[in-house]
Amino acid sequence: QVQLEESGGGPVQAGGSLRLSCVHSGTSGNCVAWFRQAPGKKREGVAAFYSTSGSTYYDDSVKGRFTISQDNAKNTLYLQMNSLKPEDTATYYCAADRRFCGWTLLYQNREINYWGQGTQVTVSS
Repeated sequence: QVQLEESGGGPVQAGGSLRLSCVHSGTSGNCVAWFRQAPGKKREGVAAFYSTSGSTYYDDSVKGRFTISQDNAKNTLYLQMNSLKPEDTATYYCAADRRFCGWTLLYQNREINYWGQGTQVTVSS
């Protein structure tokens, strides 16, 4: 059974930093990624991690500011978010799917199999 649980969200001022964590289990063979959704907006892919190669993938909106990483010993996916902007305000979700990886997962329009419950990030100006 796949389980994902995010934490680390909260309020932060513009220019600040947060680190999100996603503890996951049962995800062997799945690729993982971070998504976000702001009220009234579509879900968007933020960053993906391909554990086989250690490759990382970022949406242009966060490239250079966010870093995705994984601690295999702790089964935890991280998203380090620096230089936060008000437009980064959203609920952030950790997701996993064995059918899609990398860019395909990040920009997948079909339903992704597994999701966490989300963690809210609010960036004030």
